[in-house]
Amino acid sequence: MTVPPRPRRDDHTIEQLGRVRADPYHWMKDDNWQAVLRDPSLLRPDIADHLKAENAYTDAMLIPTRALQAQIVAEMKGRLSPSESYPALPHGPWAYYVRYPEGAQHPVYARHPKDTPDAEQILLDADALAAARKAAGQTYFALAGTAHSPDHRLFAYALDSQGSELYRVHIIDLDTGCEQAEVIDNCSGDFAFSPDSRHLFWTWRDDHGRPTRIYRRRLGTHDDVLVYAEPDPGFFIGVSSARSGRWIVVTSNDHDTSEAWLIPGDQPEAEPVCVAPREKGVFYDLTHWGDRFVIRTNVDGAVDFKLMEMPDSAPSRAHWRDLVPHRPGHYVTGAITFADHLAWLEWHDANLRIVVRDRGGDTHAITAADPAYALSLDGAYAFDTTELRYSYQSPTTPRQWFAYDMRTRTRTVLKSQSVPSGHDPARYRCERLFATAPDGALVPITVLMRADVVPDGSAPLLLYGYGSYGIAIEPTFSTRDLSLVDRGWIYAVAHVRGGSEKGWNWFLDGRATHKRNTFTDFIACADHLTAHGYGRAGRIVADGRSAGGMLMGAITNMRPELFAGIVSVVPFVDVLNTMSDTSLPLTPPEWPEWGNPIEDEAAYDLIASYSPYDNIADHAYPAVLAIGGLTDPRVTYWEPAKWIARLRDHTRSDRPLLLRINMDAGHKGARGRFEALDEAALIHAFAIWAIEGADQASSPPPT
Repeated sequence: MTVPPRPRRDDHTIEQLGRVRADPYHWMKDDNWQAVLRDPSLLRPDIADHLKAENAYTDAMLIPTRALQAQIVAEMKGRLSPSESYPALPHGPWAYYVRYPEGAQHPVYARHPKDTPDAEQILLDADALAAARKAAGQTYFALAGTAHSPDHRLFAYALDSQGSELYRVHIIDLDTGCEQAEVIDNCSGDFAFSPDSRHLFWTWRDDHGRPTRIYRRRLGTHDDVLVYAEPDPGFFIGVSSARSGRWIVVTSNDHDTSEAWLIPGDQPEAEPVCVAPREKGVFYDLTHWGDRFVIRTNVDGAVDFKLMEMPDSAPSRAHWRDLVPHRPGHYVTGAITFADHLAWLEWHDANLRIVVRDRGGDTHAITAADPAYALSLDGAYAFDTTELRYSYQSPTTPRQWFAYDMRTRTRTVLKSQSVPSGHDPARYRCERLFATAPDGALVPITVLMRADVVPDGSAPLLLYGYGSYGIAIEPTFSTRDLSLVDRGWIYAVAHVRGGSEKGWNWFLDGRATHKRNTFTDFIACADHLTAHGYGRAGRIVADGRSAGGMLMGAITNMRPELFAGIVSVVPFVDVLNTMSDTSLPLTPPEWPEWGNPIEDEAAYDLIASYSPYDNIADHAYPAVLAIGGLTDPRVTYWEPAKWIARLRDHTRSDRPLLLRINMDAGHKGARGRFEALDEAALIHAFAIWAIEGADQASSPPPT
């Protein structure tokens, strides 16, 4: 019989704001964690031994699923084109694009003369670079960002070799194909060329892993000049260059307050000028539009955001004027500008729409007739054009890329996602359901199933949820989830509060003092689905990642009997300890989302009431698979490690509690497009295994 690891328990207590809590597994946090992010070999030996023992136990327990995992990986690979390319975007004399050579894990970045598609110039072969790095002993490879200079002479990319999101920026001379000697270290992965192509603006991460400074480097030198330093550890910063080439924009924001600074594009060495000083609760961002800026903002009570404008000759708050008024229920998420048109993306009735407006104010929308679907703006380099690039997909329909003429309102299909093993949308059915939350709110649910599956309670159900930071879960096409759906499963997404699928109020009603709505919404969705035959209590597998992993921990404590299994990837489950540790990268920036338990007694008590690690009790817990990354700077490895250890102390069932720590990756796991399938297959196989185990446990013994 395989025996789970039993790590030691210490009598470690924490006194905070007059409250005392026990943390018997506090020792799993390496005090030298910042160094471990840069060099995983520095992990304390007793912690490393424990994590390896957990991995060995998980591997041993899942031996019966190995053949199934291999089969699912083969299925997923069969749905991916061995070679793939994406529509090129024109820019000046060139057209830039990304493609995957046959069998490649990572893409080739390339361009061709705009009118000569066959004359390809490779800018970066990321797969070859990854192979070279692997041969040199670096097992992790991820690119954060790539960009070509406005004069088309240089190409820059940001590389992470540990998974810790500390990037090194490399610059290639496209005339020679050689990398320049200068590199930039300790970058967040965020950078931008100046419009004159003579400077690179980049964002520096401090020892806590936080982006806190913007530097300007004159290309061809190693000289960096400080442009902006963020004084508030709770704010994120970034830098970008307007497509018009006339401005460089420095941004600073937390989750509900922002500030922007402008540098003239023709004076990249000028001091940045603030557009509107930060005002708590006021958020704005800028898009340059010819002789003005378009401002997306929530000022004046525009909860779902509105669009304003100001002349670029007078960029200050005093000159903001309404352009597109606020419309409740139409949550504006972003805008893109062209010479004679403005387009923006908005959530409405839990689906996305693209709205186009010309200079005269004439407006029309691009939508779809499906019950659930996703639209996306695909960006552009060119400004003086009537062509808008966008994509459409739905849970049943692979992605399609379109070129849309905003003047004639006609569109051309540029590409349709290929599924080599075959895909017939008519074999599947997508539905949009609504569950009633305890307070009466209607929570959207997107459901995908085979067309021949009858919702009579017999099909196993996987229910996915997130619900934080205002991030909406779009109903997209997934070649991975089909491996469950093709086996007769029902796959559902609970669009719980904390996201923004129903507008920004949907987010506000699921954060801070309203955080419990996220959990009760998810449970309401599970109850609604089972009441209508889309599953059965005790035969549901719940799935969530990062902050969605916190959701998994909370609902497991609240209603363990609902679930056969829980999948929790890089799970934020040690909420109270993490939000009380100011050395961690995201703690101060996260206080607006969760509250500050260091100074606020009410925030402490609220977080303590739902923090998954702190609310484990003597329950018959379902099977759990927790997955973490050793070099994850967002959700540290010790959170899932402590959570699983404490669950084992209290569970009153014999269902397995498994931990897998990726010793060579961080928050985002393996980054190769085929390598990532191994983890996806593991999760699907675990879900099937958990349902089989629950069925066996509920079957009466033979007579």
